[in-house]
Amino acid sequence: MMLDMGTGPSQDLRDFLDGRRFGCVMADPPWRFTNRTGKVAPEHKRLARYPTLTLDEICALPVADHLEDRAHCYLWVPNALLPEGLAVLSAWGFEYKSNIVWHKVRKDGGSDGRGVGFYFRNVTEILLFGTRGRDVRTLPPGRRQVNMIATRKREHSRKPDEQYGLIEDCSWGPYLELFGRGVREGWTVWGNQADADYKPDWKTYGYNSGMAAE
Repeated sequence: MMLDMGTGPSQDLRDFLDGRRFGCVMADPPWRFTNRTGKVAPEHKRLARYPTLTLDEICALPVADHLEDRAHCYLWVPNALLPEGLAVLSAWGFEYKSNIVWHKVRKDGGSDGRGVGFYFRNVTEILLFGTRGRDVRTLPPGRRQVNMIATRKREHSRKPDEQYGLIEDCSWGPYLELFGRGVREGWTVWGNQADADYKPDWKTYGYNSGMAAE
């Protein structure tokens, strides 16, 4: 499903979901970074690759209107925007409980130091975990799941496919992915790049430049 920014993301999502409700939401919002002067930070011109949203626009998405009484949320947030991520969880009707850390590694298993960061060179990203309702403990496999994923990076911003198996093992459906890339069986996917034949349209690292969504 291609997001129509012309109608506004909140109305577009509402129209797309058409009253459906979900037991699990996973989202990778297009966060808008600002620098110390308050201007939008281009992050090496990457913002030209897809439209970003303000914190208010992300918080305003009508996620809470499309949740079952018992629900889980998995929300990707950059290290620099942790407070904003917690605000989004709350705005969507979830209470923060824990997190999963993605450690980006090289082929040899060491930390991939090509990440950016003002204070430190980031080799991690955070997947916040929140719950809604009562009796919302993770499914039995989740109680054995460590809160760490260690995989190699692919194109800019794309998250590891291992997240899907982890989420499906630990949380019940129906499953909704927001700002998704590609499609996945058993998931409802909303986003600018939610196509079955998704491939990046910019230069990526050599080993992943031809990868499509799985």
